Amino acid sequence: MKVKEINELETKDLNEKLEQAEAQLRQMKLNHQISPLEDSSKLKAMRRDIARMKTVLRQRELNK
Repeated sequence: MKVKEINELETKDLNEKLEQAEAQLRQMKLNHQISPLEDSSKLKAMRRDIARMKTVLRQRELNK
C-alpha cells in the first residue's frame, strides 16, 4: 500500500487492515519456514507496509 492510500483510510479501518496484515505476515513467515516462498521479497514488502500503517496511526495519535 502507498502512504496516500493509507492516509485515505479512517482510523478504524486502518487498525483492521493492520491486524490483517500482521496476521498475514505471521502466516507467510510460517509458510516460508516450512517450504521457502517463491518470492521471499513479499515478506520485506509486507513488513514495510505494516511499518507505514503504524507510522500513520502514530502521526494521527500525536496530532489529536
